[in-house]
Amino acid sequence: MRISARADYAVRAALQLADARDAGPLKAEAIAQAQDIPHKFLEGILNDMRRGGLVQSRRGGNGGYRLARPAEAISIADVIRVVDGPLVSVRGVRPPELSYTGPARSLLPLWIALRANVREILDGVTLADVATAELPPQVAELTENPESWTTP
Repeated sequence: MRISARADYAVRAALQLADARDAGPLKAEAIAQAQDIPHKFLEGILNDMRRGGLVQSRRGGNGGYRLARPAEAISIADVIRVVDGPLVSVRGVRPPELSYTGPARSLLPLWIALRANVREILDGVTLADVATAELPPQVAELTENPESWTTP
């Protein structure tokens, strides 16, 4: 699975907003600077997140962006889906829409299992979990295996 720059930037922007929840709206420029994200690229991402119901925006001198819901109610998967679409696809197609024949027949259950595991992790971790560095135990446990940190 590959996380796009767009998804990475969106999650980082959402985390910046989660961290500033009590400080009021944040300007896109401030988010871009704090997270080292290209400002124009971030504007498009924030617009997608607004249309997706994850952030609210307000114009004016005291305007900016804020989360539309509490950080505890927004999963990392919610953010990725809004900016990139389905979490797992094969050639742009969702796994249940695929079919294989012959020796490739068992690929479909493999892709479904992959999607189930990705969903379990990304749907199970909220912006609040990451912003407070308190990942759920099952996720934190995965990071404790030294092989998780190495590149095969």
